[in-house]
Amino acid sequence: MYKNLAATLVAACCFLLAPSAAISQTTPPAKDQPLKVGFVYVTPLGEAGWVRQHEEGRQAVVAALGAKVQTTYVENVAEGPDSERVIRDLARQGYRLIFTPSFGYMEPTLKVAQEFPDVKFESITGYKTSPNVATANARYYEGRYLAGVAAGRMTKSNLAGYVAGFPIPEVLQGINAFTLGMRSVNPQAQVKVVWLGEWFNPPRERDAAMTLFNQGVDAMAFHTGSTAVMAAAQERGKLAVAYHSDMRKVAPDAQLIAVTHQWGAYYTARTQAVLDGSWKSGNVWGGVKEGMIRVGDFGTKVPKTVQAEVLQRQKDIAAGKLHPFAASTDVLDNEGKLVIAKGKTLSDADILGMNWLVAGVQGKLSH
Repeated sequence: MYKNLAATLVAACCFLLAPSAAISQTTPPAKDQPLKVGFVYVTPLGEAGWVRQHEEGRQAVVAALGAKVQTTYVENVAEGPDSERVIRDLARQGYRLIFTPSFGYMEPTLKVAQEFPDVKFESITGYKTSPNVATANARYYEGRYLAGVAAGRMTKSNLAGYVAGFPIPEVLQGINAFTLGMRSVNPQAQVKVVWLGEWFNPPRERDAAMTLFNQGVDAMAFHTGSTAVMAAAQERGKLAVAYHSDMRKVAPDAQLIAVTHQWGAYYTARTQAVLDGSWKSGNVWGGVKEGMIRVGDFGTKVPKTVQAEVLQRQKDIAAGKLHPFAASTDVLDNEGKLVIAKGKTLSDADILGMNWLVAGVQGKLSH
């Protein structure tokens, strides 16, 4: 699967841009030396979560390319000046391909890339490219929609919770898709959102979940970096959607479903492209169809009928038969404004610029 997907991804993201006029500060490695590949992680590396999935991607590169590569990672690197320093240090140490998987790494990556035009950079979740900076992201919202279907079938209170970091488009896409997925099978469903104003703070993530449970929520989703929400759901006997990784080790009874991110094929394809000289800047936004997003890893409380329904819808998304933001009736935001007209499907540009919360969400675009 990786081999075919790798070829698809390379083809998708290879288009030629003008060469940089900057002066390189690195010396190309000898041909018989392995390609040095660096990864920068925004939180500590744990057993599950955002960083864990990127670490599994790094391990996939090693497994696929063996002695052709030498990899390293730096963990718990704050967005901003710290990340710029770390990225620059990796470039100075001779790393020829550097993956920077966090939105706040985008500008530091671009800045360092200007200084090292012979180094290739992959800004994961960024959107700005340059001749030696490519961007990639996943259609997380597709997994969120499917998780919403499961939550809509399983909720008894018709009230779900959502603990989120910041109201950026990627997060809004997830909240809205989750809500639309719930309401596609349970029109009475509502989703209460709590904004944290940070990506990783396990105690605050836990407190937010507990507060929502106290308000009648019986199914929880989150867009933060730890397993704290899952642990809280396990403790309270509620259900929760694992994000980034399968989290059944933390919440064996509470896990409703997991939305997992699969980076191994993309990372391997891009590393191989550097090795064979075909790497070019570009942009990839892959989802279920490309194997970058998948749902599964159902918990013990989810009936087989619900599992089958969700997995069938996942197949429908892969086949292009289902789109989370296609409207069979007019879709309004939670302030009553029309956001998707009946019979219309949001374009990628509309999705990428999303700045509204759909009807059914209890919350505002602030934290």
